[in-house]
Amino acid sequence: MYNYDSFDRDLVQARVAQFRDQVNRRLNGELSEEEFLPLRLQNGVYLQRHAYMLRVAIPYGTLSSDQMRVLARIAEEYDQGYGHFTTRQNIQFNWVALERVPDILQVLADQDMHAIQTSGNCVRNITTEAFAGVAADEITDPRPLAEIMRQWSTINPEFLFLPRKFKIAISSSAQDRAAVRAHDIGLYLYRDDEGEMLLRVMVGGGLGRTPILNQTIREGLPWRHLLTYVEAVLRVYNRYGRRDNKYKARIKILVKALGVEAFAAEVEREWRQIRDGAAELTEVEYQRVARDFSPPRYEPRAAQDPAHQERLAEERAFATWVKNNTRAHKVPGYASVVVSTKPGAAAPPGDLTAAQMRLVAELADLYGFSEIRVTHEQNLVLPDVRERDLFALWSVLREHQLATPNIGLLTDVIACPGGDYCALANTRSLPVARAIQERFDDLDFLHDLGELSLNISGCVNACGHHHIGNIGILGVNKNDEEFFQITIGGAQGRDSALGKVIGRAFRVDEVPDAIGRLLDTYLARREQDEPFAEAVQRLGLVPFKESVYGPERQRESAG
Repeated sequence: MYNYDSFDRDLVQARVAQFRDQVNRRLNGELSEEEFLPLRLQNGVYLQRHAYMLRVAIPYGTLSSDQMRVLARIAEEYDQGYGHFTTRQNIQFNWVALERVPDILQVLADQDMHAIQTSGNCVRNITTEAFAGVAADEITDPRPLAEIMRQWSTINPEFLFLPRKFKIAISSSAQDRAAVRAHDIGLYLYRDDEGEMLLRVMVGGGLGRTPILNQTIREGLPWRHLLTYVEAVLRVYNRYGRRDNKYKARIKILVKALGVEAFAAEVEREWRQIRDGAAELTEVEYQRVARDFSPPRYEPRAAQDPAHQERLAEERAFATWVKNNTRAHKVPGYASVVVSTKPGAAAPPGDLTAAQMRLVAELADLYGFSEIRVTHEQNLVLPDVRERDLFALWSVLREHQLATPNIGLLTDVIACPGGDYCALANTRSLPVARAIQERFDDLDFLHDLGELSLNISGCVNACGHHHIGNIGILGVNKNDEEFFQITIGGAQGRDSALGKVIGRAFRVDEVPDAIGRLLDTYLARREQDEPFAEAVQRLGLVPFKESVYGPERQRESAG
């Protein structure tokens, strides 16, 4: 993983001192809340329902074991003993006192971490998939380019006050596990026949109240032009993006208004002016960063471990976990392990206690190379585990409620914190997640369903990415009462799709039954091994609507 140099450390330390001064001036009344707002947001500080929330950056979702221990310390000393991992590979602490935030930032800085640009109208945390560098289906490791973008975009004065927030994701695997199509800029990294790295540039994606998938504006961009091309996109956005209406300020609205061809032509004109400038990447600069992402010293593959195979045959629970919670590794004899944060009703999705964080750090040291990843689905990954160590690892994880064998299944729910914390939320999303996990707490049933994503957002801001869940649930407020709208057919990945609303919204106690009827229809009408989203695409909405509402209610809902 990337190692800070003296420049990185000086920058982060200076930012801590700067924000400490800004907080002091806010507390003694020299700064109004209006003046303080953009300053605190670009340091990751939100004012929530009950307290301030601090969002800490985890660039491209990668942590060292020591950094995880620091997060555990913050949870214990400055919060209420836990943290919440998000869909954008960050962590949030929901109960911090404003006067203590500079101290937290100092603790982070001392371990080469920060909260810079985790909010605000700027370039946010650069994300990629949690298996970058180790995935068996990866073309090339995207993390060096993600790190180069992070360095370039951090405190870049030209892009600190954009019309609206801006999110970038990069992927380089056969299966997109980074929700690339849902980002303002999505980048797909691949190689040509000569082995040269090229980029597909997709622009104009985003969820929220106007969900749109991004579209390709450039194919075959040489990697050396990554920064200049992204800069051209941002310059066009900065010049023409709306600032009079925050609901129409995202780049997706600009691309839609201009049309993708006209937007692409404008970017090309801008790019021609800057493409041969100082921001063109060199092989020397790429290798400077890429050295930190060199593979660890893996053991040469030994003979297949007989004990591992015997345990798979004898321990059904272990075999189920291996099937669902491990992923194929580039190196024979190793696997990547997904550590589930979804024990069902026992804890909200994405939440880990300080004790669990420390345990994961210890396991990363014991069974890997002291590295941890955060997934888009709010789980964690130990990327480099020897197959012969899987049983011992599973035994410890299971003891601490971190081995739920439901990765990619219905109860691996993505959910935002919702109205329990967020001041923007219309509804409480966590009770809905809990009710669904309780209702469908049957592994045999879940495995019969197969892979099926369910995402929940407490408001139209869509932090739970409900639009791209196979089943999406959106909280809406009707006359001060919580209701939940259901969409089906959404998908992330190479075949990304936006879900479609099935009809009227439901009260919270009606949601599990509605989900159950959708699943019954799917099981009754799917073709062999047909995924849920493909079944919806083939069958259309009508049979699902009829199962949920009945023929009469379905016609009423459609009207």
